[in-house]
Amino acid sequence: MMNPSQTSFRKNHTGKLASGFTLIEVMVVLAIMGIAAGVVIFNSFGVSQGEKLENQAKRFQVIVDMASDFAVLNQKELGIRIEPKNSEYYFMLMDEDQNWQLLDTEKVFESYQLPEPFTLELELDDLPWLEEDNLFSDGIFDETLSFDENRVEIGDDEEKKLPPPQILLLSSGDITPFSLAMIYEPEFGSDSPIYYRLNATDSAPIERLGPLDSLDPL
Repeated sequence: MMNPSQTSFRKNHTGKLASGFTLIEVMVVLAIMGIAAGVVIFNSFGVSQGEKLENQAKRFQVIVDMASDFAVLNQKELGIRIEPKNSEYYFMLMDEDQNWQLLDTEKVFESYQLPEPFTLELELDDLPWLEEDNLFSDGIFDETLSFDENRVEIGDDEEKKLPPPQILLLSSGDITPFSLAMIYEPEFGSDSPIYYRLNATDSAPIERLGPLDSLDPL
């Protein structure tokens, strides 16, 4: 038979487990994932453009899976902003006021630009969360998940809102279905074009396809 102190200990211990992961546990998971992300990006000296592009595809795949886990563990709504013109992508966090902020507290989620001559092309196939009140009821998004510039308050640079992400990583584990192409199309020389696709259906992990000879339609 348990004495009162043993009963109290069990209740406290159970309560701690029920409350989820501790900050230290989350930090350990992020550290391990950060190492995994670093492994796939190594010194590219002496490797072919195809191998370099594959490393970029692996990096994106690993970090998106990490970000999805981060969203679930911390019960936060995250997003990914893709900037094809700059071959850049970065991660965002929705704050308590439902504004998008850069997720720059972890170095692995900082803005990242693909090296030349690689480019990005994003395709969105389905938008299953258009009825989510907390993300779409304020009219910032339109039916194609594009940004309504009329809703941006123009002022000082510090007051301007960031453009919203095209890809959502929700605390439920859901991910916006998307296909991101990473492209190598040499303008000169005898190299053949090379393509990779990163696909997501509704949750992590995302799929990596390639090397591909062409970008077939979805």
